[in-house]
Amino acid sequence: MAHPVDEYVGKRVRQRRWMVGFSQQQLGEAVGIKFQQIQKYETGMNRISASRLWDIAETLSVPVTFFFEGYDDKSLIMDAPSDKSGGKGDLLADKEALDLVRSYYAIPEAQRRKLFDLARVLSEAA
Repeated sequence: MAHPVDEYVGKRVRQRRWMVGFSQQQLGEAVGIKFQQIQKYETGMNRISASRLWDIAETLSVPVTFFFEGYDDKSLIMDAPSDKSGGKGDLLADKEALDLVRSYYAIPEAQRRKLFDLARVLSEAA
């Protein structure tokens, strides 16, 4: 059984990998391991050593602390509505949500702010 911290760090690796548009293969090659090992890291099945986490952080352009951010309050990052009944799901497992965030940050800042304001108004009206 995977330790909750290993699962959390693995999900953060997957989240960041998706955000920068890397495949498991690309990340594995960049840090010198096979993609199957990346899969095991992302599920928490295998623990990530400190030196490997450092390499992953460098490759994904984040500080090592990124992978632990929010762990004390996982609900901020991990939980998101998964269905119309109000059930909770795992935002980090939702590729569509991460693709949306990646696309959002590709929009120039001025237009992104307007889109954000529109989304906020629409969500308050729902």
